[in-house]
Amino acid sequence: MSIDWSAFTPWSALTGGALIGLAAGLFILANGRIAGISGLLGSLLQREGGGHGEKALFLLGLSLSPLLWMAVADVPQVRIDAGWPELVIAGLLVGAGTRYGAGCTSGHGVCGLARLSPRSLVATLAFMAAGFFTVYVLRHVLGGGL
Repeated sequence: MSIDWSAFTPWSALTGGALIGLAAGLFILANGRIAGISGLLGSLLQREGGGHGEKALFLLGLSLSPLLWMAVADVPQVRIDAGWPELVIAGLLVGAGTRYGAGCTSGHGVCGLARLSPRSLVATLAFMAAGFFTVYVLRHVLGGGL
C-alpha cells in the first residue's frame, strides 16, 4: 500500500470534521435530536411528526455544502469502479443495515459516541468490523482490485 501524498489533505479534513461536529452539536441543542442522517431522512419522508422544515434545511445544507466547497477549492477527481447494479445493491444493503442497526455512521459514530452511548459504541464497532471484513474479502479472498 502506498499513500498518494498529493491527495493528502489534512487541513480540509480537519476543517470538515470540525464543521460536522459543530453542526451536530448545534442540531442537538436547537432540536433536542441527534443529527443521524438516516433518521432525519426517514422522519422527513413520514407525514406524522413535526420539524420537517429544519430537517429539510439540514439535509439541504448537507447536500449543497460540497457545491460550495467546489466553488472555493479544487476537489479530487471522483472515480467509481462499479456499475449501476453494484451501486444499487450496495445502497439497498446500506439502507437495510441502517434500519436494522437503528442508525447510521452519523447517528452512532458521530453523535452517539460523543454522548458516550454504549449502544452506539457497539453499533460503530459492528459496522467498522463489517467494513474491514468486506474489504478484506473483496481484496484478498476474491482478488478484486479495489
